[in-house]
Amino acid sequence: MPQSMLGIINATHELDTFQNLTAHRSIAALPFAGRYRLIDFMLSNMVNSGITSVAIFTGHGVRSLMDHLGCGKQWDLDRKRDGLFVFTPDGKSKNEEFGSFAHLAKNITFFLRSRQKYVVITNCNIIGTINFSSVLDHHIKTEANITEIVHNGVSLQTYILEKELLLSLFEQYKGQGYYSILDVINKRFDNFKVEKYECKEYIATIDSLDSYYQHSMDMLKSAAYYQVFTKDEPIFTKVKDEPPTRYKIGAKVSNSLIANGCMIQGEVENCIISRAVKIGKGAVIRNSIIMQKTQIEDNCVLDGVIIDKDVKIESGVKLTGTRENPYVVEKGSVQKGR
Repeated sequence: MPQSMLGIINATHELDTFQNLTAHRSIAALPFAGRYRLIDFMLSNMVNSGITSVAIFTGHGVRSLMDHLGCGKQWDLDRKRDGLFVFTPDGKSKNEEFGSFAHLAKNITFFLRSRQKYVVITNCNIIGTINFSSVLDHHIKTEANITEIVHNGVSLQTYILEKELLLSLFEQYKGQGYYSILDVINKRFDNFKVEKYECKEYIATIDSLDSYYQHSMDMLKSAAYYQVFTKDEPIFTKVKDEPPTRYKIGAKVSNSLIANGCMIQGEVENCIISRAVKIGKGAVIRNSIIMQKTQIEDNCVLDGVIIDKDVKIESGVKLTGTRENPYVVEKGSVQKGR
């Protein structure tokens, strides 16, 4: 039955609520939990559910995302038949709303050529574990036209429906300005049998700087972490070969996620540290997210900050943010000491 599902991931979100974290990357490529990207979660959920054909619709600024996805090998999607398909903007229309209902309809040939009976449509910025096979079973059992996945009663804008129904919607509503499949469902709500499938495990939608920080910090809580990262349904990502992290004399680390390749001499508490980060002697880092290859020199004090990749924090610098308003340091910048 899982082979009867075609996966569609909308990776076109261009929100201005992440400050400069998305200035050089799409939301789909935003790092999460030290070694993953946001898109890894829904992509892995699909693969774990037995889906072998996944299409990703992207917007602009996707160099980082394309580098991360490659040919789909990390998700076993580098196949001769089915596999990973990436639809990027063609650049012919400045006003085209990528990821919209019209954008999907424009690539109708892909849907016509696919062999799967059902389609799963979701977004790239959802964190958590969803078994789409279970959702499909519910969809068939209830004889629904469309099944909408929700969490705590709130829509995740994730749907399962028959491909033939989706194709008929393309034909009926092309050129009428509907942005999402949700708009079309609401337009004809009385004509469809719409069932809801409630996800009871940890699920989060990352749509702002605040939600990104809050849900990142949630991964430091074992109850949330083990609902997202399970043995039976692993989250796959692009592998970076790094040596183990080195903890030098004087290092003190508590309640933190530390990726490979780091060198730590200072104190780290309640933090998420990506690969190849260097933290100097006497530095104190708390309640912070530090992205890859950042260098934090001696005697720095950082609390409540998000530091993008390739940043240099010179000796003695003090930066403070709050849980509600974390301090963000731009990619590749240098924070000079006094």
